[in-house]
Amino acid sequence: MKTLTAVLSVLVGSCSFTDARLLPRQNATDYPPASAAANGTRYAILDNDWGSTAFIPFLLALDAGMKVLALASDTANSWVDQTTLHGLALLEVGNLSCIPVVKGETNPLKQTYQSFQQWQQVWGGSLEWQGVFAPQNLTYQSEGNDPTGPNSSEISKSAFIEGYPNTTTLPGYNATQFMIEEVHKYPGQVSIYSAGALTNIATAIQLNSTFAKNAKELVIMGGFVDLNLYQIQSANAQDIGSDLNFLIDPQAAHIAVTADFPSITIAGNVANQQYLTQDMIYTITNSSTNPYAQLMNDYYFSLPLWDETAAAIMAYPELVTNSTTAYMDVNTCFDGPDLGRTHLWSKEFAPSHTREVNYVLNIDQAAFFEKVEHALKYPKSCPL
Repeated sequence: MKTLTAVLSVLVGSCSFTDARLLPRQNATDYPPASAAANGTRYAILDNDWGSTAFIPFLLALDAGMKVLALASDTANSWVDQTTLHGLALLEVGNLSCIPVVKGETNPLKQTYQSFQQWQQVWGGSLEWQGVFAPQNLTYQSEGNDPTGPNSSEISKSAFIEGYPNTTTLPGYNATQFMIEEVHKYPGQVSIYSAGALTNIATAIQLNSTFAKNAKELVIMGGFVDLNLYQIQSANAQDIGSDLNFLIDPQAAHIAVTADFPSITIAGNVANQQYLTQDMIYTITNSSTNPYAQLMNDYYFSLPLWDETAAAIMAYPELVTNSTTAYMDVNTCFDGPDLGRTHLWSKEFAPSHTREVNYVLNIDQAAFFEKVEHALKYPKSCPL
């Protein structure tokens, strides 16, 4: 009788050392430089598993004067059909539908609902939050939560507390095509922001050999390190340290963090340290009646500002007060407990296929909250 480990190896391959991406690294200074900025404009494509209260990242980018070329959707907390609709709805509620939404890839590169559940049974234990790969729970959905489980086309309208969208995605494009086209249209000027699974970005890298080097940078929310001991303290701690975005598609994370972007910035542990207090929420919502402030007032959950921290670092890089350079990769081995885990090395000890990343350690927290407050009190909108 086959063991579950053997089944996993058949389903996804255990841990291959023949990955075509595992090539000797170039020194970071040897990467072909992106072309000089043509017009001084800072462009951004924001890739996320959008949900009902995920509006702060694009409000921060807009408030910083960035031109948001599009919101790209991905599969992570829920399936991409659902997260795409959330992206459309979040823009529509704030009169921002002049920003297009491009739908991302439905499935991770290798990970499936079945392989995730079998990996969890063997190695993952009982994860507090499994994202899209949590078993379907119709009661949970009826209470206003996004769908999870094996059905990738399921839509739960009860989850749209921001309102169900009347708009549609950009015709003729998917997220990968759009990203490739835009970085070549504005070489050296487009920041790629990822706060969900990295499937779209990895697919773009695989489809176009000059995609990464023509972007300005890649900014990632994820890459937690040294949190295993912390995770045993509580269910909340287990969730906070799980790095689910990487776990949903570890192959995509591996491809992205070893690609030849001119710069890769990782907002990992630092993003776990930022929380809005009830006093902050009251200050924001008591002085503003815009739809985003009201959504925050009515539905905000006390979780770390994961996506918001990464977006602020992209929009306001001066917020970073301490960072380190490291060489990084993400574990893609299904036959062990570290699937999706980040590993860091100094240059002299790094595997030859890895590259340098900027790993953020601390930000100016007071200034960060000021930026969040201003973006929520005075959200940008589309021209009339």
